[in-house]
Parts: sequence; structure tokens; C-alpha cells
Amino acid sequence: MDEARAREVLAAVRAVPGPAARQARLLALGENAVFAAGDLVVKVGRDAELLDRARRELDIAGWLARAGVPAVRAAAPEALLVEGHPVTVWHRLPDAVRPAEPRDLAELLRLVHALPSPSFPLPPRELLGGVERWLRLAGDAIDPADAAYLRERRDGFAAAAAALTPHLPPGPIHGDALPRNVHIGPDGPVLVDLETFSADLREHDLVVLALSRDRYGLPAEAYDAFTSVYGWDVREWAGCSVLRGARETASCAWVAQHAPSNPKALAEFERRVASLRDGDETVRWYPF
Repeated sequence: MDEARAREVLAAVRAVPGPAARQARLLALGENAVFAAGDLVVKVGRDAELLDRARRELDIAGWLARAGVPAVRAAAPEALLVEGHPVTVWHRLPDAVRPAEPRDLAELLRLVHALPSPSFPLPPRELLGGVERWLRLAGDAIDPADAAYLRERRDGFAAAAAALTPHLPPGPIHGDALPRNVHIGPDGPVLVDLETFSADLREHDLVVLALSRDRYGLPAEAYDAFTSVYGWDVREWAGCSVLRGARETASCAWVAQHAPSNPKALAEFERRVASLRDGDETVRWYPF
């Protein structure tokens, strides 16, 4: 789905006034096209297979609202299927007053991690579930030996993760706990992008920032602020290296899918795989 197709779908959404649809600004284009349309935000999914996920995201938004967790709120109660694409409509947040920081994320995670499970089922966090698809999309653009190496890592870390003894009680998690998924409005931090909510080890949400510190250049003081607000450093847990290794494996495979059309993605993929093969946890990775 490209932007032009997403705009055609947006124009057919009855909940969005015509002038707002025509003047809508594209905010993101990935599995969803996300548009700001007047005082609404509209998410147009890539294909009908994402309809169940869109419905679950609305359920999650309602559950968080009832629990008093600051998060994006739906402007329409149901996910629509418009011309074969799932569509959800949200209230647009006020403009951000500043960039989100790790400590803001920690504040929200404390609230989420204190919640009991909702009345509807949440899936497990399938961190490694996309590896095969991403490697298949990479095709001949990557070294077959690298693909085999990542498949072997996937299988090993999947088995190791299943055997972990958590430090925290398992339950609802955000699933993609990064500052980019926090919006700082005039009333404070708000959680956004609810699609990856899962029921799994709470440690999944904490390893993300630990990896950001070690691989992506997050300053140590910012990470320390995160752990101070949250109240615990996941690096103290014996299972941290397992979840970190699983996430690194998934991150490598995710970049691989872009290698056929982007030389920079191929270079980043090769950098990441080489650092894993060498066991060098100090090699800097770059967001892609």
C-alpha cells in the first residue's frame, strides 16, 4: 500500500469530513498509513489481515481509559473495513511540548505493569515471530550463511526464552517500549501505538532500553533516569541476556528485509550480524 492508495481509502471513511480528508497530513507509512485529519488521526491498515489487530488495539485503548492510564483514545468505537483495508479513527493529541525521554516512558510502564489482565485475551509477545518472513523478503540480497546463522540464533533464543524464570510477575506489556511511543502533551506523557500490547514477561518492556543503551547510543544518564523512575534495572536479572539476544536477532532480521532495495540497509545488516558473530556487544548499531 502506497500513500496514494491510503488516501483513496481515507476519502471513503465516513467518520472523516471531506475537507479534513483532502487536507490530511501523512504522519507515518508502514504497516499502517497514519494521517492527521483535522482533530482526528486515522490509521489505514495495509490489508484485511490486520483487521483483528486493529480491533484489539481499540479494545486495549478502552481498557487503558477505564484503568486511568494516559494513552491515545479512540474517536470511533469500532474498526472499519474500508475497501479491503482496516481503518481506526482516533482523537488527535495536542502538539507535543517537548520530546519524550526515557524517564517519561518509565512512568507509563509502571502504570501498565501494575495492571491485571484485561477481560479479553492478549497475545504473547512473539518477538521472533517475524524473523522467517523478514529473511524471506531479503532473499538473495543477503549472504545465505548469515540467514542460516540468524535462524539458528532464533531457534536457540526462542527455546531459552521459554525456559526463563521472570523476576517480575508476567502480565500486560506495551511490547515496543521506546520513547518514540510516548507523546508529551500539556498534561504530561501519553502512551501511543498500542498495537504491540501483549501478555508476557514484563522484562520484555525493560530490555528494550537496556539494548538502546548498549547498541544505539542512549546516554548512560538517560538510562539511569529510566531505571530510577521504574524502580529496577533489568540488567540485574539473570535472564536479561536471553531477551536481549532475542531482540538483537529480531532487529537484524528486520533490517534484512530492506536490503534488496537499499544499500544502506544491507550495510547495517552486515554490521549487525558481524557484531553478533564476533560476540562484540560494544559495536554501535544505527536505527533504520
